[in-house]
Amino acid sequence: MAKQIEKLTPEFVASVDKPGMYPDGLGLYLQVSKWNTKSWLFRYSRNYKLRSLGLGACHTITLSEARKRAKQARQQLLDGNDPIDAKHEKRHQAMADRARMMTFDQCATAYIEAHRHGWKNAKHADQWTATINTYASPTIGALPVAKVDTALVMKVLQPIWTTKTETATRLRGRIESILGWATVSGYRSGDNPARWRDHLDNLLPRRSKVKKVEHHPALPYAEMGAFIEELREQAGTSALALEFTILTATRTGEVIGARWEEFDTPGKTWTIPAARMKAEKEHRVPLCDRALAILKELNKLGGEYVFPGLKPGKPLSNMAMLTLLKRMGRGDLTVHGFRSTFRDWAAEQTAYPHEMAEMALAHTIDNKVEAAYRRGDLFKKRVRMMQDWQAHCEAGK
Repeated sequence: MAKQIEKLTPEFVASVDKPGMYPDGLGLYLQVSKWNTKSWLFRYSRNYKLRSLGLGACHTITLSEARKRAKQARQQLLDGNDPIDAKHEKRHQAMADRARMMTFDQCATAYIEAHRHGWKNAKHADQWTATINTYASPTIGALPVAKVDTALVMKVLQPIWTTKTETATRLRGRIESILGWATVSGYRSGDNPARWRDHLDNLLPRRSKVKKVEHHPALPYAEMGAFIEELREQAGTSALALEFTILTATRTGEVIGARWEEFDTPGKTWTIPAARMKAEKEHRVPLCDRALAILKELNKLGGEYVFPGLKPGKPLSNMAMLTLLKRMGRGDLTVHGFRSTFRDWAAEQTAYPHEMAEMALAHTIDNKVEAAYRRGDLFKKRVRMMQDWQAHCEAGK
């Protein structure tokens, strides 16, 4: 009886050159084309139709390997699966996976674009982009976001964790947000390797242990009188904006973005809308006499913004007041530092309660019990405090 399976030999496969189909048995065939190319086929019947599954070229797949592949195809048929359909499905799945794959940098860009219009500060997106491009992209930017794990996150953070702790802390939070977006969007799965609690906090020292928090350089409150006197000798909108910022104990962004519609001058009140506040909560500011005088002087300029910039329809640059300080030879100070000056004055030179000064600074209340019971904003009491602050700034006492 003639041999029905494994009829071919390696020698025959290597030497045959006549075009045709040469059976090995159990559906495996050697196919020789008229161009003398050789390949393997597995032929089978499915739903009364003859089908042929290519198993590869002979210069790549040996006879032994072709038999193994044919056996796998027969097992698929035994399990009720069509080998050709399974091959196509696997190929389509791979194509779909490649289409869904995004690099970390691509996810970072998508995240920033998705949140750009929700950030109050227009430069926030630029800060995110700069931080990611500088510290994360060189290490993980080109990698599939699904491949970013704890070891890679640590590789990004460790070099700057002890030398640029504040930057590293922000970077970690931004990476965590980007990876979270990628997970929700279906580009990765599993836990977030950049999360801090119960994860990276076991691998990295807390920021407070690495480096003391650096406060914004502030002017001692005893020197305020001399400083204000010198400030009033400066010309231009920047000088008025800085003095107004000091007298109201507000932030740079709140001042330069101020619009006339926010002010009730007869009521001596400036109401900053929640959308422009760091804590996203409306803030009422009592206006002292000098602050009102500054507003009266600026009202002559007209326009939408109280402190207009050089470009029509644009507010003062957020660097204008800092540039003014440098021009005055006070590059050792920051605009934000004057809030600390106010806080030190209130604590050490007055009997005003701690919470009143905190409200003047629009600080968020960390104590939940205190926050629950503190319903008002102590506005009437703060009117007198801010007038006393003006008196101190003008007298230096």
